[in-house]
Amino acid sequence: MTAAAAASARSSALYRDGEPVIQSHPLLPGAVTPRFGDTDRWDLNGVVHNAPHHPAAAVRVLFHDLDPAWNLMARELAMLWLNPRHPAPLAAGVHLRDAPLSPMTVTQRVALLRPLAAFGAEQRLPTNLRDWVDDDFKTYVQHLAATYEPGSVCNHVHVIKALHRFRAALTCGGLPRDPWPGVSPNAVANHPIVPALRTPAIPPQTWFPLVRNCWTYINVFAPDIQRANAYWTDLKARPGTDNGGDQRLRAWLDDPTTTVPMRPAKPSEPAGIFPNFALLSRIIGVGPTFFQHGRPAGRRRRDAVAALVAAGCTHAGLLPDLTEVTRPDGSRGPWHDNLGPTELGLEQIMLRNACFVFTAALSMMRDSELRMISKDALVEHYGSPAVKSTKHKLDPALPVKHWWITPPVAHAIELAGQLSQHESLTFAAVSSQRSGHRFASITAIGQFIDHINRRRHATGLEAIPDGSITPHMFRRTMAMLTRDFPGSEIAVGMQLKHVTTRALANRVTSSYMDNDPSWARHLETAIADRRFDRLIELFDADTTGDHIGIGPGADRMREAFSTVRAQADQLRATGQARRGDIRVEHDLLRRTRISIRFGKLNHCTMSDDDPTGAKCLEDAITPDGHRGPLLDRCQPGRCANSIIAPEHIPIWTAEQSSLHRMLDTSKLAPNRRRSIEAQLNEVNRVIDRSIQ
Repeated sequence: MTAAAAASARSSALYRDGEPVIQSHPLLPGAVTPRFGDTDRWDLNGVVHNAPHHPAAAVRVLFHDLDPAWNLMARELAMLWLNPRHPAPLAAGVHLRDAPLSPMTVTQRVALLRPLAAFGAEQRLPTNLRDWVDDDFKTYVQHLAATYEPGSVCNHVHVIKALHRFRAALTCGGLPRDPWPGVSPNAVANHPIVPALRTPAIPPQTWFPLVRNCWTYINVFAPDIQRANAYWTDLKARPGTDNGGDQRLRAWLDDPTTTVPMRPAKPSEPAGIFPNFALLSRIIGVGPTFFQHGRPAGRRRRDAVAALVAAGCTHAGLLPDLTEVTRPDGSRGPWHDNLGPTELGLEQIMLRNACFVFTAALSMMRDSELRMISKDALVEHYGSPAVKSTKHKLDPALPVKHWWITPPVAHAIELAGQLSQHESLTFAAVSSQRSGHRFASITAIGQFIDHINRRRHATGLEAIPDGSITPHMFRRTMAMLTRDFPGSEIAVGMQLKHVTTRALANRVTSSYMDNDPSWARHLETAIADRRFDRLIELFDADTTGDHIGIGPGADRMREAFSTVRAQADQLRATGQARRGDIRVEHDLLRRTRISIRFGKLNHCTMSDDDPTGAKCLEDAITPDGHRGPLLDRCQPGRCANSIIAPEHIPIWTAEQSSLHRMLDTSKLAPNRRRSIEAQLNEVNRVIDRSIQ
């Protein structure tokens, strides 16, 4: 390229070099926006909002390794995407939607020009992009498809099509033809417009110990960490002087409650624990040379401390009274074996991470929303605790959303706010030396898991299986867990903020709630265990002579319970079981496998293998593969498998009163009256049975 051509390639026909590149986004206070003529990079950190969970590079648009013509083309595209209503492209006939793209999206799209330029150089294609033929672009996309996912390929196709679509607003003239006319980028990349949700659920063997360990940190370890931090902060604020130091040391030694803070051996020392003289100097309020080993006075003072150590008056770290836990080897002891100043900083980070993981797991908030929680975010919303957070994703209005939370989650958020050194954000740096908001969420989760597994010998916490966990996986897992509870679809839609697009039909919400194979066996076991617990309650009530219910199903249940008790008595009589141990009956009850389904209006004892007498199945067409009753056809007052338990009677009585009130209405259509009377007859049948 000649010098004249190079100069021409650097000059834009649409934008001035001194023109600010941010004209459509709100600027941060004190922002100094880059200029269009900056050919190396546009660093938008401190200029526009960047979510705390995104790195600084996410809003740093780079042009430095592109030749002059490509550099200008990249800057013009970035300018167009950042300012879609700029007069210059409008005058050129290029019209985009009013809302500009986010700076992070622009950074990503400009970066896609780099591999395209490298491909052209590798294939010895013409320097001018306008001279490329359609097959060149198609070969490039085929090359990408062999390496990248369809979603990534789709982004590359989108940028190539933009070079044609915006050709009138590009000094180089863009592409004269669309390599794929009339075909969308998704179709070119074979990428569905609404792709299947690929976020996996966290396996149960990871989910439960992770959440429980987080809560242990928040509820059990946090008070010790806070006390240690307050104590260390106070020690650091004390002036250190050797004047009168010996008197203060003697008073400290003579105190019967005194214990010496100990530290583990340094790499250069023999194995063992030693007095922490640096910490002890702060406790007594003396200078760092007070216990210096090379001075006679220092050795004398060390010997006085050593006598106290020999008497067993010691404690590890800052505090002598940490909470005790049961360790994996069965012993009891403090949850931390050396919570000193250095270890305290690490434990504060782990406590922050525990609060973050716990909130992510139980609130269904996005990572971006979690990281934007402010210190004043805890509120009451329609009578329930909630957290307010700004929604940034796909919404330029930046609305404030409310997320209903439980008191433990509120406690975790409040605790994280106390740890945060940021002026406004809850989840941020916890060290006064680093008061910013940057930390990688995925890294924080991984560090917490590693820390738990590495220190189990002292903390007694459960081991957590290795595996990569992202913040979005918590949202997916909790949505999946709620799918088995009646009516939860709407609640999940509200928490996921999809309720406005029909929570029951929204494709994204339903995919979040899809079951996960790793949870199927656990959920089935949990449901079976809960059913057996309730069966034991019925058995114990029948054993003590309490009324367990009415109906043919109740009679069969009592007969089965009597058989179990008779078998238990026989085992005890033959010495095969201990007398007085109720577990004998419970073990027999589990092996008997009594069929029962517990309900709000009645219990059903229908056996899947022998559905004889089930009214719900009479004259019914059952779906292929269906087992069990048809709940929508249940007839509690007529079915031979029904049990009307004492807790059901108030519901039936309330229904009876309601139907009577409806019949007392004078203006009631004859057909409607007959329908209500038929319902009342069924209710009376159930209540009459209960009175007999």
